[in-house]
Amino acid sequence: MRRDPLFASLTGLIALVVLGQFVFAGLFLRTDDREAGGWLDAHAMGAHIGTVLAVIAAIYAVVRLRSRKDLLVGSVLMAVLFLVESYLGGLIRDDGKDNLTAVHVPLAFALTALVVWLPLRSRK
Repeated sequence: MRRDPLFASLTGLIALVVLGQFVFAGLFLRTDDREAGGWLDAHAMGAHIGTVLAVIAAIYAVVRLRSRKDLLVGSVLMAVLFLVESYLGGLIRDDGKDNLTAVHVPLAFALTALVVWLPLRSRK
């Protein structure tokens, strides 16, 4: 099995997006409601960007990396987690379902572990 630098770069970029998500979340959680809007918008945009990139990575893995079951499964799982996280975040923000934060935050940590593991694993 050969290395795939494009996949490693794509998943590395997704890891940076996730890091940004933690920064944005930390900033809007520290401000009052009047100041939080911009950081919430940045967090939502990061979710959209991360979701699109994760879906692209999953499609790439299905098309080009079928022989690497670890990357294939990891990529599809990452895309699914991004979709779930984005959906939950929308419910929290748009519908005021703050109780879902108890699910949203732990899933974010699981997603973080996955986005760190995937680019490292792709180098093997």
